[in-house]
Amino acid sequence: MGAIGKTYHSINTVMAKIISEAECQETWYGANKITQYPDPLDASDIIYLCPEQFGTGYDRCIELRDIDLLIRNQKYHDDLQIVFEPYQDKFGSIEFGFNLSANYTSQQSDITIKRGSKENFLQWDLPEQEYNSFAHTSFKNVHCLKVDIHLKSAEILKNFVCCINQELPPGLIKLIEGKSQQNYVDNNQLTPAMYLPLQQIINCPFQGMTKQIYLEAKCLELIALKLEQLTKIKNISVKSITLKPRDIEKIHRAREILIFQSENPPSLLNLAQKVGINDNKLKNGFRQIFGTTVFGYLHNHRMEIARQLLQDGKMHVAAVANEVGYANPGHFAAAFKRKFGVSPSECKAGKKICDLF
Repeated sequence: MGAIGKTYHSINTVMAKIISEAECQETWYGANKITQYPDPLDASDIIYLCPEQFGTGYDRCIELRDIDLLIRNQKYHDDLQIVFEPYQDKFGSIEFGFNLSANYTSQQSDITIKRGSKENFLQWDLPEQEYNSFAHTSFKNVHCLKVDIHLKSAEILKNFVCCINQELPPGLIKLIEGKSQQNYVDNNQLTPAMYLPLQQIINCPFQGMTKQIYLEAKCLELIALKLEQLTKIKNISVKSITLKPRDIEKIHRAREILIFQSENPPSLLNLAQKVGINDNKLKNGFRQIFGTTVFGYLHNHRMEIARQLLQDGKMHVAAVANEVGYANPGHFAAAFKRKFGVSPSECKAGKKICDLF
């Protein structure tokens, strides 16, 4: 498999710049911050430019009625590791994240969680939680383009609970109803329907009141699409299981192995043995975390690599098929068209497929 599939780096790179969370906050948002105000009608819409010593780009923060919206568009010169000291989160948070392009990790003790491009997540952390120190690492020369929707309270979701009560995962329903003391996290791939509202948020053409209404509507649309994704996952009759932090780490490791060995992937049983987990927990836990089966994820990864190679234009269709593990070019062509709606040859010729960025 070529290097195009190897998207993750070691967190222990010697080139990483290491700073504390306090230093990062002061550099980005402190007294010497460099800011822009893109909307003269909205003082809550602020662009914080990336400090030159770190890289290029910006964080754009927009305060809406019940939502804090963050648009992050940046690239770092070197690996940047931010170290967070132990702390108590008095307020908690509800975050819907949509990564169009990204490559970063969060490491606590010996547990490493990795997030990459074309992924979304819902993370609900309850207030008064105690957290150990951890490190967040973003990797150099990787274009980070993401939209984060932070709810100011759970009221937005509670207002819809009568409609979604029987459809969402039980753990999330209990949180919405205020009946749980367990945090909730879900990671999945972006769906095709999510790309358009993401593009519309990033390229919002309006100002002032119109912009506020427009962006709030688009944020609610993305929240709805994420909740719809969760209902579809729940409706696939998979037994919900409790995953310990160590189990989650092993399942993320299994995903890495799939990516690195995508030309000749291991069987489910062999993959489970490689990461030290039983195959049933791997199968159910993988779907629980990533929203698809182990080999459904592998298929999507192969198709994405094929798309990149075809758009690069340097390889024939048959060679691309072989590169992503298809011995039969006809089978590859059929799978590619089912995934993207165009044939490999049309993609190679430059026909637009569902990739807005």
